[in-house]
Amino acid sequence: MSNSLNEDLYIRLRNQFPAFNYESYNYKVIDNKLVINFAFNIDKKIHFYPEVNIITGKLVKDLAGRVEQIKPLLENIIFNIGMIELISYWKAACPPVIHVKPARLTSLQAEWWKNLYFNGLGEFYYLNSIPADAESFVQLLSEGENNYQTLPFKTENNFLVPIGGGKDSAVTLSLLRKNGYKIMPLIMNPRGATIETVTAAGLNMEDVLTINRTIDPMLLEINNQGFLNGHTPFSAMLAFYTLLCSALTGYGNIVLSNEGSANESTIPGTNINHQYSKSYEFENDFRAYYQQYISNDFNYFSFLRPLSELQIARIFSGLRAFHEIFRSCNAGSKTNSWCGKCPKCMFTHIMLSAFLGTTEADRILGNQMLNDPDMLQIFDELAGFSAIKPFECVGTTEEVKQALQMILEQEKSQPLPFLLNHFTKKVTGRISQPDFSLTEESHFVPAGLLNILKQELQ
Repeated sequence: MSNSLNEDLYIRLRNQFPAFNYESYNYKVIDNKLVINFAFNIDKKIHFYPEVNIITGKLVKDLAGRVEQIKPLLENIIFNIGMIELISYWKAACPPVIHVKPARLTSLQAEWWKNLYFNGLGEFYYLNSIPADAESFVQLLSEGENNYQTLPFKTENNFLVPIGGGKDSAVTLSLLRKNGYKIMPLIMNPRGATIETVTAAGLNMEDVLTINRTIDPMLLEINNQGFLNGHTPFSAMLAFYTLLCSALTGYGNIVLSNEGSANESTIPGTNINHQYSKSYEFENDFRAYYQQYISNDFNYFSFLRPLSELQIARIFSGLRAFHEIFRSCNAGSKTNSWCGKCPKCMFTHIMLSAFLGTTEADRILGNQMLNDPDMLQIFDELAGFSAIKPFECVGTTEEVKQALQMILEQEKSQPLPFLLNHFTKKVTGRISQPDFSLTEESHFVPAGLLNILKQELQ
């Protein structure tokens, strides 16, 4: 479907389906599993009932008792999870009004959610050529009787660490473990790389809090029928789930692995950022939101925010226990493999090559990626030779250039691999030397953890 047709479809769907309804949520405890259900619909014609299971296992001895103990806080968090879950279903038709029925939002809350939806859907609008604006793209009407209040809850100075299976969460997990902190890994929809990251760090799955989240099949069905589809802010959704897991366990520190490089726009000169919900802007806004509307006792921050992708790659290059098992490739996630043909694979290969050499990077990813002519367009996008970056979680174009310059300085083979040779002809001007000292990037990392990063970079 062409982009112009997508714009026409957007207008037609909004006229055909003028309202989206967040009807309700409910939850129950089965054994040591918290089961959550949501009810959404598009204009009362297309219904969605997604389900989420939080599996605490032995980590929470009496889950039913804990749920009852924190019931008002729990219900507030689950309501808010529904507010972020709904965006995956709303975007199929983009109705101009969202009716929020389980609770009443303040006007400032509604504006906060509109800002998150609009920025989190920037890629969706861009790739579908939809001319949405921040004011008129949706109206939020809340009709519920509940007016949730912020509540205190008792926390411990322990660390809840979401594990994605890539190099970033491996670095966070490894450094916190190395320095003796008490950690509970959190995995959403476990797969090979996330499970193996935990075991490579010396933990086992009994130490892990697990979230099993499913998409209602009806969404996939209407996508196949030609409704709108595209990227949604997954990391923002994960952020609200981490609050729930923190409340259930009492682990007060929620430690993300989002780096400073995530702040760079995907489309230069705009606010369109594939990684918006990994950015400092979102992190700052999210902290303000939960402090004002949920609880001031959470501590959500990204441990790696003061670092660049290049600095993280430098640390990761020394963590050899993870080299065989980490995976960053979305295309190969279902088979726990590297596809060798996507921007994530190319970016990861470049970062590893800068510190481990191209031969070792070839071995880890199973492809000689810098010698693959088919990757030329993706390579140019990563290196800043194209108008836009790939819509993937990758570093800045300057970091890619710096890494390629590092590779060139150590490359002994003649002739050069195809893409490295192309780089030498394409690059103009001076490439700045990478700075491996800790930057003054805006962050919320506590002083003690900041010292760990400083030591690692020395």
